Amino acid sequence: MVNTAGKFGPYSQPGPGALDSHALPGRALTGSELVRSRIALRVRLKAEAPGDRLPDAGVLAEELGIGEITVRRALEGMCQDGLLDRRRGRSGGTFVARDWHTVVAALHDPAEAASLDAFHLLLECGLVSHAAGDIPDGRLDGLRALVDEMDRTDVPDRLQELETRFHLDLAEALGGPGIREFTADLLGRQCLLLPAPGPEVVQARNRHHADLLHELGRAEMAPAVAAVKAHRHAGPA
Repeated sequence: MVNTAGKFGPYSQPGPGALDSHALPGRALTGSELVRSRIALRVRLKAEAPGDRLPDAGVLAEELGIGEITVRRALEGMCQDGLLDRRRGRSGGTFVARDWHTVVAALHDPAEAASLDAFHLLLECGLVSHAAGDIPDGRLDGLRALVDEMDRTDVPDRLQELETRFHLDLAEALGGPGIREFTADLLGRQCLLLPAPGPEVVQARNRHHADLLHELGRAEMAPAVAAVKAHRHAGPA
Protein backbone atom coordinates (compact mmCIF):
# COMPACT_ATOMS: atom_id res chain seq x y z
CA MET A 1 0.00 0.00 0.00
CA VAL A 2 1.15 3.51 -0.69
CA ASN A 3 1.73 5.08 2.73
CA THR A 4 2.92 8.44 3.98
CA ALA A 5 6.47 7.48 3.08
CA GLY A 6 5.41 6.86 -0.51
CA LYS A 7 6.11 3.11 -0.40
CA PHE A 8 3.93 0.89 -2.52
CA GLY A 9 2.95 -2.71 -2.03
CA PRO A 10 0.51 -5.48 -2.95
CA TYR A 11 -3.22 -4.96 -2.87
CA SER A 12 -4.69 -5.14 0.61
CA GLN A 13 -7.94 -6.82 1.48
CA PRO A 14 -10.71 -4.25 1.99
CA GLY A 15 -11.90 -3.79 5.53
CA PRO A 16 -15.48 -3.85 6.79
CA GLY A 17 -17.67 -1.46 4.82
CA ALA A 18 -14.95 -0.81 2.24
CA LEU A 19 -15.46 -1.05 -1.48
CA ASP A 20 -13.91 -3.93 -3.40
CA SER A 21 -11.42 -2.64 -5.96
CA HIS A 22 -11.78 -5.84 -8.01
CA ALA A 23 -15.43 -4.96 -8.68
CA LEU A 24 -14.49 -1.71 -10.42
CA PRO A 25 -14.70 -1.54 -14.22
CA GLY A 26 -11.77 -0.93 -16.53
CA ARG A 27 -8.82 -2.90 -17.84
CA ALA A 28 -6.40 -4.12 -15.19
CA LEU A 29 -2.79 -3.01 -15.56
CA THR A 30 -0.23 -5.45 -16.85
CA GLY A 31 2.72 -6.14 -14.56
CA SER A 32 4.92 -3.85 -16.65
CA GLU A 33 2.36 -1.03 -16.55
CA LEU A 34 2.04 -1.43 -12.80
CA VAL A 35 5.80 -1.05 -12.29
CA ARG A 36 5.90 2.05 -14.50
CA SER A 37 2.89 3.56 -12.76
CA ARG A 38 4.19 3.02 -9.25
CA ILE A 39 7.69 4.28 -9.97
CA ALA A 40 6.16 7.42 -11.51
CA LEU A 41 4.03 7.81 -8.38
CA ARG A 42 7.08 7.40 -6.15
CA VAL A 43 8.79 10.24 -8.00
CA ARG A 44 5.70 12.46 -7.66
CA LEU A 45 5.53 11.65 -3.92
CA LYS A 46 9.25 12.38 -3.51
CA ALA A 47 10.00 8.85 -2.33
CA GLU A 48 12.59 8.89 -5.12
CA ALA A 49 14.05 11.80 -7.05
CA PRO A 50 15.90 11.94 -10.37
CA GLY A 51 19.32 10.40 -9.82
CA ASP A 52 18.19 8.18 -6.90
CA ARG A 53 18.81 4.45 -6.87
CA LEU A 54 15.69 2.26 -6.92
CA PRO A 55 15.28 -0.75 -4.63
CA ASP A 56 16.42 -4.04 -6.11
CA ALA A 57 14.02 -5.86 -8.43
CA GLY A 58 13.34 -8.52 -5.80
CA VAL A 59 12.30 -5.89 -3.27
CA LEU A 60 10.04 -4.17 -5.79
CA ALA A 61 8.51 -7.51 -6.77
CA GLU A 62 7.67 -8.32 -3.16
CA GLU A 63 6.23 -4.86 -2.49
CA LEU A 64 4.09 -4.98 -5.65
CA GLY A 65 3.05 -8.60 -5.31
CA ILE A 66 4.22 -9.55 -8.81
CA GLY A 67 7.00 -11.74 -10.20
CA GLU A 68 10.61 -10.61 -10.13
CA ILE A 69 11.08 -11.49 -13.81
CA THR A 70 8.16 -9.19 -14.67
CA VAL A 71 9.74 -6.39 -12.65
CA ARG A 72 13.13 -6.86 -14.33
CA ARG A 73 11.54 -6.71 -17.78
CA ALA A 74 9.59 -3.59 -16.83
CA LEU A 75 12.73 -1.88 -15.51
CA GLU A 76 14.59 -2.78 -18.69
CA GLY A 77 11.79 -1.26 -20.76
CA MET A 78 11.93 1.92 -18.71
CA CYS A 79 15.69 2.06 -19.26
CA GLN A 80 15.14 1.76 -23.01
CA ASP A 81 12.61 4.61 -22.81
CA GLY A 82 15.12 6.80 -20.97
CA LEU A 83 13.13 6.93 -17.72
CA LEU A 84 15.72 4.91 -15.81
CA ASP A 85 19.48 4.40 -16.01
CA ARG A 86 21.28 1.07 -15.45
CA ARG A 87 24.77 1.30 -13.95
CA ARG A 88 27.21 -1.55 -13.44
CA GLY A 89 29.81 -2.11 -10.78
CA ARG A 90 29.85 -2.14 -6.99
CA SER A 91 27.89 1.10 -6.79
CA GLY A 92 25.64 0.16 -9.69
CA GLY A 93 21.95 -0.58 -9.91
CA THR A 94 18.90 0.97 -11.48
CA PHE A 95 18.48 4.72 -11.03
CA VAL A 96 15.77 7.24 -11.82
CA ALA A 97 17.09 9.14 -14.86
CA ARG A 98 18.42 12.59 -14.01
CA ASP A 99 16.40 14.01 -16.90
CA TRP A 100 13.26 12.12 -15.79
CA HIS A 101 10.96 15.13 -16.22
CA THR A 102 12.25 15.87 -19.73
CA VAL A 103 11.71 12.26 -20.80
CA VAL A 104 8.24 12.12 -19.22
CA ALA A 105 7.26 15.27 -21.11
CA ALA A 106 7.89 13.41 -24.38
CA LEU A 107 5.49 10.66 -23.24
CA HIS A 108 2.55 12.96 -22.54
CA ASP A 109 -0.75 11.79 -24.04
CA PRO A 110 -3.51 14.31 -23.22
CA ALA A 111 -6.27 12.14 -24.71
CA GLU A 112 -5.46 9.10 -22.59
CA ALA A 113 -4.86 11.30 -19.54
CA ALA A 114 -8.30 12.88 -20.01
CA SER A 115 -9.88 9.43 -20.14
CA LEU A 116 -8.17 8.42 -16.89
CA ASP A 117 -9.16 11.71 -15.28
CA ALA A 118 -12.82 11.16 -16.25
CA PHE A 119 -12.71 7.72 -14.68
CA HIS A 120 -11.06 9.11 -11.54
CA LEU A 121 -13.87 11.69 -11.30
CA LEU A 122 -16.45 8.93 -11.58
CA LEU A 123 -14.63 6.93 -8.91
CA GLU A 124 -14.46 9.82 -6.43
CA CYS A 125 -18.10 10.77 -6.96
CA GLY A 126 -19.02 7.15 -6.29
CA LEU A 127 -16.87 7.04 -3.16
CA VAL A 128 -18.52 10.20 -1.83
CA SER A 129 -21.99 8.82 -2.54
CA HIS A 130 -21.06 5.51 -0.92
CA ALA A 131 -19.57 7.06 2.24
CA ALA A 132 -21.67 10.17 2.87
CA GLY A 133 -23.34 9.97 6.27
CA ASP A 134 -21.20 7.00 7.35
CA ILE A 135 -17.79 8.54 8.14
CA PRO A 136 -16.55 8.02 11.72
CA ASP A 137 -15.36 11.02 13.71
CA GLY A 138 -11.69 11.74 13.09
CA ARG A 139 -11.37 9.86 9.80
CA LEU A 140 -11.06 13.10 7.82
CA ASP A 141 -8.56 14.77 10.19
CA GLY A 142 -5.51 13.76 8.14
CA LEU A 143 -7.13 15.14 4.98
CA ARG A 144 -7.86 18.42 6.73
CA ALA A 145 -4.21 18.62 7.75
CA LEU A 146 -3.18 18.22 4.09
CA VAL A 147 -5.56 21.00 3.06
CA ASP A 148 -4.09 23.27 5.72
CA GLU A 149 -0.55 22.49 4.60
CA MET A 150 -1.44 23.25 0.97
CA ASP A 151 -2.77 26.60 2.15
CA ARG A 152 0.56 27.39 3.80
CA THR A 153 2.95 26.56 0.95
CA ASP A 154 3.58 27.87 -2.55
CA VAL A 155 6.44 25.51 -3.44
CA PRO A 156 5.36 23.84 -6.73
CA ASP A 157 6.82 20.37 -6.11
CA ARG A 158 5.47 20.27 -2.56
CA LEU A 159 2.00 21.34 -3.71
CA GLN A 160 1.96 18.61 -6.36
CA GLU A 161 3.02 16.03 -3.78
CA LEU A 162 0.34 17.14 -1.29
CA GLU A 163 -2.36 17.18 -3.98
CA THR A 164 -1.50 13.59 -4.90
CA ARG A 165 -1.44 12.50 -1.26
CA PHE A 166 -4.84 14.10 -0.71
CA HIS A 167 -6.45 11.95 -3.39
CA LEU A 168 -4.73 8.78 -2.19
CA ASP A 169 -5.78 9.42 1.41
CA LEU A 170 -9.32 10.37 0.33
CA ALA A 171 -9.64 7.06 -1.53
CA GLU A 172 -8.59 5.14 1.57
CA ALA A 173 -10.76 7.18 3.95
CA LEU A 174 -13.87 6.62 1.84
CA GLY A 175 -13.22 3.25 0.23
CA GLY A 176 -10.51 1.37 2.13
CA PRO A 177 -6.95 0.21 1.35
CA GLY A 178 -7.89 -1.63 -1.85
CA ILE A 179 -9.42 1.52 -3.35
CA ARG A 180 -6.31 3.46 -2.36
CA GLU A 181 -4.26 0.99 -4.40
CA PHE A 182 -6.62 1.30 -7.35
CA THR A 183 -6.34 5.09 -7.14
CA ALA A 184 -2.55 4.80 -6.97
CA ASP A 185 -2.65 2.96 -10.31
CA LEU A 186 -4.66 5.79 -11.88
CA LEU A 187 -2.55 8.60 -10.45
CA GLY A 188 0.74 6.91 -11.34
CA ARG A 189 -0.35 6.52 -14.95
CA GLN A 190 -1.43 10.15 -15.07
CA CYS A 191 2.00 11.23 -13.80
CA LEU A 192 3.43 9.81 -17.02
CA LEU A 193 0.74 11.16 -19.34
CA LEU A 194 0.12 14.75 -18.32
CA PRO A 195 2.17 17.67 -16.94
CA ALA A 196 1.89 18.16 -13.20
CA PRO A 197 -0.54 20.95 -12.27
CA GLY A 198 0.99 24.34 -11.54
CA PRO A 199 0.81 25.91 -8.07
CA GLU A 200 -2.08 28.25 -8.99
CA VAL A 201 -4.16 25.29 -10.15
CA VAL A 202 -3.42 23.24 -7.03
CA GLN A 203 -4.27 26.18 -4.77
CA ALA A 204 -7.55 26.69 -6.63
CA ARG A 205 -8.35 23.00 -6.33
CA ASN A 206 -7.55 23.11 -2.64
CA ARG A 207 -10.53 25.37 -2.03
CA HIS A 208 -12.71 22.56 -3.33
CA HIS A 209 -10.83 20.04 -1.17
CA ALA A 210 -11.88 22.13 1.82
CA ASP A 211 -15.48 22.35 0.57
CA LEU A 212 -15.58 18.59 0.07
CA LEU A 213 -14.39 17.84 3.58
CA HIS A 214 -16.84 20.37 5.04
CA GLU A 215 -19.78 18.74 3.26
CA LEU A 216 -18.65 15.22 4.15
CA GLY A 217 -18.47 16.32 7.78
CA ARG A 218 -22.07 17.52 7.50
CA ALA A 219 -23.11 14.25 5.77
CA GLU A 220 -24.36 16.27 2.79
CA MET A 221 -23.91 14.04 -0.26
CA ALA A 222 -25.06 16.32 -3.09
CA PRO A 223 -22.86 19.32 -2.17
CA ALA A 224 -19.94 16.96 -1.56
CA VAL A 225 -20.30 15.46 -5.05
CA ALA A 226 -20.57 18.99 -6.45
CA ALA A 227 -17.26 19.87 -4.76
CA VAL A 228 -15.58 16.84 -6.40
CA LYS A 229 -16.83 17.97 -9.81
CA ALA A 230 -15.84 21.59 -9.22
CA HIS A 231 -12.32 20.45 -8.31
CA ARG A 232 -11.85 18.98 -11.79
CA HIS A 233 -12.61 22.32 -13.45
CA ALA A 234 -10.64 24.49 -11.03
CA GLY A 235 -7.97 26.85 -12.27
CA PRO A 236 -6.31 30.07 -11.19
CA ALA A 237 -8.64 32.60 -9.60
